[in-house]
Amino acid sequence: MYFVRTAGERDLEKVRALLAESFHATYDGLHGRARVDDLIAHLFSPAALKTRLVRKDAEFLVADDGRNIGGMGYAAMSQELTKTVMLHLLYVSPPLQRQGIGRDIFAELETCFPDAEIMRLEVEPQNAAAIAFYLTHGFTEVGRNENSGAGQSGIPALVLEKRLAG
Repeated sequence: MYFVRTAGERDLEKVRALLAESFHATYDGLHGRARVDDLIAHLFSPAALKTRLVRKDAEFLVADDGRNIGGMGYAAMSQELTKTVMLHLLYVSPPLQRQGIGRDIFAELETCFPDAEIMRLEVEPQNAAAIAFYLTHGFTEVGRNENSGAGQSGIPALVLEKRLAG
């Protein structure tokens, strides 16, 4: 049984391992292992994870069974968009997917931002499982971004949004 809780510094190495496993399982076939290794090194360095952990207008959650981290989620208030929370990361260990862990993390994240009216995210257009998850949980497509992430990545993304209960 996995319980969702706020992440702590002691969780970061396990979170990094989970993200590496999930990223390779999800994106190697789309972008190649070397490109995914580069993304992991950049996005999930210990310093990058710690920066997310200590950010004041954000929530960094893990699903924990007492031994393992089975999933993680990270969302933060947008710096550019009013009353909008950005869902940056929601990943579940591949062997544990489709067991409700992602749903439980997402449900908790939805309640963490009382001033937000909209939750927004970007998702890889070929990541059918993630798109289906988000559509099932009330998101709709509102646009596209041809350079998702940092800089001119060249990685496309669908932009999805959901109205949050006020």
